[in-house]
Amino acid sequence: MNIRSLTRGDGVVIGAAVVLFIASFLDFSSYDCPQGVDCSRFDSPNAWDSLGLLMSVFLAGVIGAALLIVSRAMPGRKVVGLDLGQFGVALTVFALWTAFWTILDVNNAGAGLILGLLAALVLAAAAVAGPLVPALKAPLLSPSGPAQAVQGGQQPYGAQPGQGYGFPGGQQQAPYGAQPSQGYGYPGAPQQGQPAQADPAQAQQAAQAQQAQAQAQQPAQGGAAPAGDFTPFWFAVPVARPLYGEDGSPNPIAELAPGTWYLAVEQRGQSLIAQTQDGRRGVLQDTTGIQRG
Repeated sequence: MNIRSLTRGDGVVIGAAVVLFIASFLDFSSYDCPQGVDCSRFDSPNAWDSLGLLMSVFLAGVIGAALLIVSRAMPGRKVVGLDLGQFGVALTVFALWTAFWTILDVNNAGAGLILGLLAALVLAAAAVAGPLVPALKAPLLSPSGPAQAVQGGQQPYGAQPGQGYGFPGGQQQAPYGAQPSQGYGYPGAPQQGQPAQADPAQAQQAAQAQQAQAQAQQPAQGGAAPAGDFTPFWFAVPVARPLYGEDGSPNPIAELAPGTWYLAVEQRGQSLIAQTQDGRRGVLQDTTGIQRG
């Protein structure tokens, strides 16, 4: 899994799960040692000495956090009709519920139980609010900008190698329907060993051949490049963008997250046919600002 696909909410979930796991090794309850009594040999139990508490609070929260992260890596995966992320959220809320009533039932709660309750509270809050709060939906690691991509050797999508749009002397893409530049090897161009000027008959034949070649190169769909000229490439989106089905359905089938590389397998006009990491294919309608790998 690409770490750049994680959000800030995922980072909070992972951190809270680690703290919850550490709390399971701390003392479950505290005690006051009477004066004059050696209590050094007294071993205070922790969560691993109580299977019910361990499974219902500490491991339930850790497993719930793991399901949330796995659902990010494999979106759309379902178990018994429910998404993996929904199972994860339910387990984190259950861990918080159990920890709350357990600490109320204990007379002298130890560091493990107190820290476990706080970690379960943060974990459940991040799991529930992660998809809702914009600050938690932001990427955990900011993707590199276009300038950094060019410095690293990666060209932005649509830019010529070594040159870019708007730069002095930069090579611009010819508009659709424009004739290719004439040079050696093109019909009507001066050949080696031939004079620069040709007679009218040869010029007319060359013009007809050039028109026939231009008509043959026109794509079947207006503005789209021929399928044979398209080469699959990897790309990343600057912001989250929906991926729609190839059947034209208005509902998105997936969401492309920034910081994750996706494979463009086909071009349709201004749109791209993209393939996700789990093998699903769909139409990316908004291709502005994507970073080509």
